[in-house]
Amino acid sequence: MSGSCLCGDIKYTISGDPVAQALCHCLDCRRISGSLCSFNWVLPSQQLTIVNGTPKTYTNASNTGNNVTSHFCGNCGTTLWRDGPATQGLVYLKAGTIDSDDERINARAPVAEIFTRRRIEWVQPMEGAQQKADLV
Repeated sequence: MSGSCLCGDIKYTISGDPVAQALCHCLDCRRISGSLCSFNWVLPSQQLTIVNGTPKTYTNASNTGNNVTSHFCGNCGTTLWRDGPATQGLVYLKAGTIDSDDERINARAPVAEIFTRRRIEWVQPMEGAQQKADLV
């Protein structure tokens, strides 16, 4: 399976299946997505291979105090994934960057919602997804 940023300068492939799919309501994900949450495929970093371009990075202390690195296109600004020491070798791939028909995404509904303490009140919990106030 493959994916890319909006302009196509950064392209990647992923091998294998994600270990989880999660909606994240943290303030960082809200800001980088420009939305109220982000949909992430969680996978071991070795399953992600960059095949074109070099993402830029930005590291910040998240609202939990952990350093998190965003990997994004320097041309169009698309955030492709995030990782950091607290993710223990996992990357949080932004599912909207996957080059796929909707069938692949539809087959992988979120199994968890994380940072639900930041979820906007009028956004309802996703039925069947584990609800976590923080990352774990």
